Amino acid sequence: MRRLLLASAALFLTACGDDDGTPDPVVDAGPEPQDTRPPPVDAGLVFDDPAYASLCDPAADPGEYPAPDSWTERGPGGPAVTFEEAAVFETCAYLDGGELDISDHHNLVTMYDGYLLMPWAPEYGAGGFTFWDFSDPCTPVVHGTGASMTMRESHSIGFSHLGGAWAVVDQLNGYLERGAGGIQFWDLSDTSAPTHAADFDLPGFVYPDAYARVSLSVFWQAPFVYVGAADNGVYIVDATDPTDARLVGQYAWDPTLRVGQVQVVGNLLIATETEGPRTALLDVSDPLDPQPIPGGDFQAMDATGEPRGAYFTNFVGGRIHYANKDSGGGILIYDVSDPENPRYVGERLSDGNGGYVFVKDELAFVGESRFAAIYDLSDPEAITEVTRLDLEGDLDTITPIGNVAVLSVDDDAIEDQGSSVIPVAMEVDTRAPHVAFVWPADGATGVRTSGRVGVSFSEMVAVKSAFEGSVRLYETESGRRVPGTVSAQETLVNFHPFCALEPGTDYTLEIPAGGVADFNGNAVTETFTATFTTE
Repeated sequence: MRRLLLASAALFLTACGDDDGTPDPVVDAGPEPQDTRPPPVDAGLVFDDPAYASLCDPAADPGEYPAPDSWTERGPGGPAVTFEEAAVFETCAYLDGGELDISDHHNLVTMYDGYLLMPWAPEYGAGGFTFWDFSDPCTPVVHGTGASMTMRESHSIGFSHLGGAWAVVDQLNGYLERGAGGIQFWDLSDTSAPTHAADFDLPGFVYPDAYARVSLSVFWQAPFVYVGAADNGVYIVDATDPTDARLVGQYAWDPTLRVGQVQVVGNLLIATETEGPRTALLDVSDPLDPQPIPGGDFQAMDATGEPRGAYFTNFVGGRIHYANKDSGGGILIYDVSDPENPRYVGERLSDGNGGYVFVKDELAFVGESRFAAIYDLSDPEAITEVTRLDLEGDLDTITPIGNVAVLSVDDDAIEDQGSSVIPVAMEVDTRAPHVAFVWPADGATGVRTSGRVGVSFSEMVAVKSAFEGSVRLYETESGRRVPGTVSAQETLVNFHPFCALEPGTDYTLEIPAGGVADFNGNAVTETFTATFTTE
């Protein structure tokens, strides 16, 4: 294995791109890791940059809201092709990261700035980002590529527009030996040449054990990055400036919870066990002091009362969707819209071996190792299987993008076929997303003044469509705007105030019609509002 890794590293450093006219990727060994010493205890709880702190003055004018539809993307957006019936569920293209993508180790894809963003990296490091013009998904065109020696297999990608255009993924520093690692930041201001901006090592990270002491997922509720760090629990990193990030907290469970997936909506953090049935819900009203929610630490059980382990999960619309791994694959659903009273909703078992799960409207897309399955969740108590799709290799991921799905394998791929494109519907996607969950809940009282507010949409949304004009927080009575920043990751959108909220005050979250949109630009059609009262 050591010889293989050395050879891979040599090829990675010497490859020079193909001659088909596409841009050569930018390759670098990465910046020096950032200092991970904890800051003073009060750092990270508020924005201490004077540019933001000045907005906390009650006399300051927060200004007018930008128009909800004033966001723009530079790329053409999601798939804009209608397919013949015979083409549905048939492979029409393959995606490859280029000559540096030597492992063909792929996971989720997403859309960013109107382009398809495909990460590629094995668990032992050396990978990158490739952006595609995906308007004709069966004839994708490379838009730009960047590479990094320290990028590691990406189970998730977080984004922030605070002070730039940023992404965060997992990172491994020194993979040929007992390596350190943590998370890695990318500058996406130029999608034709994405740039590795900074590495941030986390204490306790140990490789080559791929599961016990490593980073397995990231969630960016700007400015805080929450890192699912296996037996190390969850790390909280203040990434107000991604090039000068600071470790501000860590939450570890006793007994140990091997955290795979971590997601945050408002003040609610959802952590699930990788290859196990345990789920834990935390109140992160104070990001520096997460608190367990009574009744929110539970075992996901099937209809017979047996615990069912999952590899990864996805929280959408108040429900956790588990990609079953124990005793066969399929999908299991729990409702945690009342975090103190999680309840079983439904399941559909299969003969697979679950990997990752994504949800678009009433459909769930589950990678099951030997195949990928699409499930109809219209009646979650009677889930049906729509179809199964195939791609050679360890098929753990299927991501819905408009009217197509991208299948990805993370082992044993055919060369240059780590991901494939398959139409799953004939017509171009014209269905708009809608708010399916809000936290704090509408009408909540006693919300901490240090808190945030977030929503889950019915499908993944365009990152740039979620901004300070399309996601608004204001004092209910006066209408005074609360200054803050908005961030989006998959279906989850969060608003983080720059300043502490006023005590004993009613606030309204508003998602105006015509603002937040899906990958095809279909914007919400009805204005959504929810109110809460601070303690």
